This record gives sequence, structure tokens and C-alpha cells, in this order.
Amino acid sequence: MKTMPPDYDIAFEDQVRECFGRLVYTHKTHERMADRSADTLRRYKIVQITLSALTSAGAIGVVVGEELWVEVATVGISFMTLFVAAYLKNFDPGAIAQKHRDAAAKLWNVRECYLSLLTDLSRLPYEAAVERRDELQAMLAALYEGAPQTDGKAYKEAQRRLKEMEDMTFTDDEIDCFLPLSLKRSGGRPKQKEVNQTEGKR
Repeated sequence: MKTMPPDYDIAFEDQVRECFGRLVYTHKTHERMADRSADTLRRYKIVQITLSALTSAGAIGVVVGEELWVEVATVGISFMTLFVAAYLKNFDPGAIAQKHRDAAAKLWNVRECYLSLLTDLSRLPYEAAVERRDELQAMLAALYEGAPQTDGKAYKEAQRRLKEMEDMTFTDDEIDCFLPLSLKRSGGRPKQKEVNQTEGKR
């Protein structure tokens, strides 16, 4: 079976790496868009609850009192409450956040497939590697077609989290916390005899 030609090896790997890198940023950008939309919904809900409480208090004040300013303020607050309700109905940041979460979840799967392709690249026949790359590109094109739009602010936030805050980056010690003794790397892998002795004590 034909293996990957030496002259195409680096170029092919570079292309897959570039696709993987772009996808990592796109995935994180959709996560940031989802977070921002959820934060917007949370803020408007708080404002809506506050305005509703003020409207109720104003209505009680109108009934028990005769202050003109209370009536005027109550009318103004009622209009503000109506505006917030109309905004939430027309723009629905909650639904927008969910769309971005769905897009991020689907992109995560393709991202992991690209990572697996990079991991297996040296062992795959050339034809199989090309076929897998084309499959992933087709999957990605379909996802991009149905994904909601992102903006530059979310991309910059994603860039900051990936570069400065090192999201998606783990040390060996952090990964070892979730692995059995035989798969740990920090401090060196134990000998098989030591692993068997440890597991025998359980």
C-alpha cells in the first residue's frame, strides 16, 4: 500500500495543522459568543425583574397616594419594561447563545478528529490520509454553512484565552490527576511490577 511520499509529507501535514489551528480558534470564538449572549440575557432579565418590581410598587403608590410624580414615574417605568420585553422577544439572546453552544459542540468533534488525524498521520497510507482530510473538510463546510455569525470582539477574546490564559492547555500533572497509575507521565511511568503491586492492594 502506498505510503505518504516524502516530498508531499510536510506540505500535507502543514495543511492539516493549519486547518486544525483555525478550527481551534473558531471553536473558542463560538464559545465566547455563547458566553456573551448568555451574559446579555442575564443582565436584561435582572433589569426586567427590577423594572417589574418598580412598576408594581408604583401602581400601589398610585392607588394609596395622590402624588403626580409617582404616576409619571410609573408610566415611564412601564414603558421601559415594555421595551425590555420587546427586545428579549425580538432578539432572544438566549436562543442565540444556544445556537453558538450547538455550533461549538459540533466543531469540537471535528477539531478532535483533526487532532486524531495529525496523531495518526505518520502511520496512515497517503490515500487514506487524503480521504480523511477531505471528509473532515466536507463536514466542516456543512457546519460553517449552518453556524451563526461571530464577530471580531469574540475572536479577540478567544485569542486572549488561548494565548495568554492557555485555555485547552494542560500540564502532565493536570492530566495525570485523571489517569490510572500505569498511564501517568509525571515522575516517570512506574514499572509494570510496581503497577501490579499497587493494583493488587486495591
